[in-house]
Amino acid sequence: MTEDDDATTESGVADAFQQLLDSDVDGLLDLPGKPQKFTSSDRLERAFLEVVEFRRAHGRLPSSTTREISERKLGARLDGILADERKNEALKPLDEFGLLDMPAAPSSIDDLLDDDLLGPLGDETGILDVSSLPARRQRFETEGVARRKPARGFAEFEPLFKQKHAELRSGTSELMPYPGMKSIEPGAIFVLNGVMLFIAEVGETEYKKSTVRENKRERLRCIFDNGTESRMYRQSLAIRLGDEDGQIVKPLREPEILTDDEVSGYIYVLRSQSDDPQISGIADLHKIGFSRGSVQKRIKNADESPTYLMSPVEVVATYRVYNMRASFLESLLHRVFAEVRLSLTQVDQKGRNYDPSEWFVVPRKVIDQAVALITSGAIVDFVYDPDTQRLVETRLSS
Repeated sequence: MTEDDDATTESGVADAFQQLLDSDVDGLLDLPGKPQKFTSSDRLERAFLEVVEFRRAHGRLPSSTTREISERKLGARLDGILADERKNEALKPLDEFGLLDMPAAPSSIDDLLDDDLLGPLGDETGILDVSSLPARRQRFETEGVARRKPARGFAEFEPLFKQKHAELRSGTSELMPYPGMKSIEPGAIFVLNGVMLFIAEVGETEYKKSTVRENKRERLRCIFDNGTESRMYRQSLAIRLGDEDGQIVKPLREPEILTDDEVSGYIYVLRSQSDDPQISGIADLHKIGFSRGSVQKRIKNADESPTYLMSPVEVVATYRVYNMRASFLESLLHRVFAEVRLSLTQVDQKGRNYDPSEWFVVPRKVIDQAVALITSGAIVDFVYDPDTQRLVETRLSS
């Protein structure tokens, strides 16, 4: 093939390709143009137009608090635009519904109430009317007096709380509705707002005179299982337990105390008021005994009896016993604290030697714990450690 033939062929191909391009009336063979780049202004306008379309379709503004996710996004977007003055100015030309117009500030409270467009200040349901609600009951102490603080010696109470939680999990104890102020006694355990509390001490009765009458009240020592304690009054705890649906922890094996049950006796804890240095110098010396009748009558002539160390005594705690022998409970307590029994010989009025057997060197709060553990039946898992002055769970100490 000659050079002239090659030129003729190339010319024919070019003519055919040009004819193909000329016949493409639909532009199918046009080269795609470079995609247009979106700026931040373009994205802002597109976002705002979606809000405008919502307003056109629903006749209201999108809410930023609704559970509808798509509407909540639009509502939040509009809130963000309204909070930015530069965005407001840039979007004014697209605001056909006046979404960006800021209302004038009300000149008075009446104007504010009259202009309550969305109704947040309205109260057609009466939800803001508190006239029918009961008045708040008065507390007995100021806020600062009953404030909780870290519990002193909490390690001594911790095993008791662990035991009670275990009993509740196993079903050997149960939570019952708070039965009333009479149940607030040493050794009682309650649950208040999800926190377990133990009544470690009940102080002596205080008398406070008012213009109407003389009120009696007792200061408590309440130990909470979160490691804090409070010195609130018995009446204050009773009010809180009643108002806040408090509960009492009761073992299932404990007999229910009915109105016709009779007290079978009393366990009492005494503190000696002797001025004998051999006795007054012993810290935490307590007598644990029982009586079928009045404890005060029982100790009337204590200063004449070696049982009471030939001196007056002070009653620091009493426990009422129902439907069981008080002497049995007393013997259990004596057995628990046998290692710290007082070793002392007394001489009675007739010159005879006498060894008092019901005096023990043990802190009062530990006695309270022991009574609670005996009542629940859990005392079999604990022993008293004289060195640490604590009731120690045998499974943990072994």
